[in-house]
Amino acid sequence: MNLVVVSNRVARGKANEPMTGGLAAALLPVVEKSGAIWVGSSGRVRDGALREPFAEIEALGAGALAMLDLPAAHYGGYYEGFANSALWPALHSRTDLISASQEDYLSYREVNAFMARALLRFRKPETVFWIQDYHFLALGAELRDLGVTQPIGFFLHTPWPARAVIEGVPHHRELIEAMLAYDLIGFQTQDDCESFLSYVQSNLGLDVHDGIVTSRYGTSRIAVFPIGIDPDNFAQQAAKAVSHPDVSRLRRSLNGEKLAIGVDRLDYSKGLINRINAFDRMWTLRPALERTASLLQIATPSRGAIEAYGNLQSELAKLVSDVNGRHGEVDWTPIRYLNKGFSQTVLAGLYRTAQVGVVTPLHDGMNLVAKEYVAAQNPADPGVLVLSKFAGAAKELDTALLVNPHDIDGMARTIATALSMPLTERRMRWEAMMAKLRARTIQHWFSDFVDALQETRIGRRAAEQPTAEPPELWPRRSANGARYH
Repeated sequence: MNLVVVSNRVARGKANEPMTGGLAAALLPVVEKSGAIWVGSSGRVRDGALREPFAEIEALGAGALAMLDLPAAHYGGYYEGFANSALWPALHSRTDLISASQEDYLSYREVNAFMARALLRFRKPETVFWIQDYHFLALGAELRDLGVTQPIGFFLHTPWPARAVIEGVPHHRELIEAMLAYDLIGFQTQDDCESFLSYVQSNLGLDVHDGIVTSRYGTSRIAVFPIGIDPDNFAQQAAKAVSHPDVSRLRRSLNGEKLAIGVDRLDYSKGLINRINAFDRMWTLRPALERTASLLQIATPSRGAIEAYGNLQSELAKLVSDVNGRHGEVDWTPIRYLNKGFSQTVLAGLYRTAQVGVVTPLHDGMNLVAKEYVAAQNPADPGVLVLSKFAGAAKELDTALLVNPHDIDGMARTIATALSMPLTERRMRWEAMMAKLRARTIQHWFSDFVDALQETRIGRRAAEQPTAEPPELWPRRSANGARYH
């Protein structure tokens, strides 16, 4: 098998590269070991016709990393426009933030088509394509249009919302019809799966039997594959990282006080405003915790060109300043707020230093920071995970302290409880979570999906018959007349 993994963002395997959980951090170790070719954006764009789109192809462990320059004329509309101003807010149930023009949608489709043409370079009879995340919902259909018959799978790292929410995305029907070109579509949770199938049945009028959808492309299997980490490797990394200079300085600065930590991209889905308000409320309700417990919040900036993100950064900075002004002392800062990324090595050490990990997104596909925090803990004296019940990780890590991130007072009380939890209970909760992490590692996720994709494609070929849906079920032109599917 020749596995080609495709994502918008890639990681280059450098130990000191800033990385905050997420898709790239998850894929890096398994791609390195599997021998796969990992294809993604170089982060650069190029004008004019691209005879050779690949700017760099380099070794990545046993495999290779192939990075391409995307077309400048369409990158903004594809990335900042349709992907992150229409799809991302919809997938996180923020219909109030959905915004995209017809030009943005056309650029999204053009970049998907461009990537499909570039991928033909790696096509062999034994090739299996595995497409990652919302940037490439239509990539499978573009590959089929180019005559690719090899197995093509898709995994969504974000949530999938209710029908009424996804209907707010322009051209939602065309996109979801295009998704059915994939042999296997994987989601993080059963709820996500059911929401997708609800749309397929109600909006497309297609039959679903045991997670199998039949469309004009043939059959597609819809299934759950919760992503994991390598907990034992991360634990070893964390134990070594306590001697890292950045971690050592933090430990010395605490002067015996307890530390809570939050590590997130600066994104409205992460619940950062509510989290800071919860700590503000905790210090107000429990003044004894002033000077004895502080928060280290790392919020790595992203997508700064999008208005919603710029507004959030300004709002969050002001809120942190207000809370520190209200509760701080000349020799004590309640919230240490950092707008920069750290390497996985440093983060592992920071997680191990903190007595409480605070992971409180409003909606998240999985959230690997939660899993990394648990894995980083000292087994003899583990910290406590405070976790939003709206993160996919809550389905597995059910012995964390689960919270509703919209309930500020409830979060404040739960964080205070975490800070005072006795060792026996901390160990019991941590051991139960570690057992779950070891049962569903990143290696299991990777191999389970690839195995299922190969099996699904074999079954699809055996059962495949041309369909004859009425033309109105399968619109072949976008609103401006451009031909798609």
